[in-house]
Formats: sequence, structure tokens, C-alpha cells
Amino acid sequence: MDLALAIPLFLLETAWLVLDWMFGLGLEVWAAQGDEAQVDAATLAHIDRVWVLLVAVLGVAVLAGLFRAPWTAIAHLLVALLAGLLLVATQHQWDTDHAPRPGASAATRIGTSCLCAVRT
Repeated sequence: MDLALAIPLFLLETAWLVLDWMFGLGLEVWAAQGDEAQVDAATLAHIDRVWVLLVAVLGVAVLAGLFRAPWTAIAHLLVALLAGLLLVATQHQWDTDHAPRPGASAATRIGTSCLCAVRT
């Protein structure tokens, strides 16, 4: 019974990750037509969706462990590992896309939110 539950859930969760990456993020980035604000919003929404899946998968893995369903727990931990790797890769891409230029001043890195003294 454990394998009968573990295999379909593993396939469903893995397919969700792949389809969300391809159609959720990929098509939104394509539809943005180079608009950086829309690309950023799509990437952040994708990161949030993967975080939700990661939390849900880890919760089910804990429940499977409590109910002594080892194959279901292993399958969910593998999906959690895959989701974690996807989050690391997406966050790294986000960080490299939004890194300050070398040689930029601190005011440029901080942006317009800094409070600057105005001389009168």
C-alpha cells in the first residue's frame, strides 16, 4: 500500500515542479517581452510557488514518517530535495541578475530609498 501511494505522489509533485517551471515561469517570462518588472514579478511568484510546494512536501514526509510509510517518506524527501535545488538555482540566478555593477557607489547600490542630507 505504501508504494501505491508513494509512486503517484512522487510523479505528481515532480510533474508539478517541471510544468510550473516550463509553463508558469517560462511562459510568463516569454510574455513579458523583455519588461524587467514583469520578469522579476514572474520569478518571485515562481519562487513563492516552489516554497509552498516545499513546505507541503516536507509536511507530508513528516506525516508519512509518523505513520511508518517509508517509501512515501523517501519519495517526498526526494521531491523536497529537488524543490530545494530548484530554489537554490532560481535564487542564485536572481542574485546574479540583480548584483550591483562592479565599482558602483554605495548610494547606487542602496538605490533611491536612502536618506541623503540636503545642504541648504
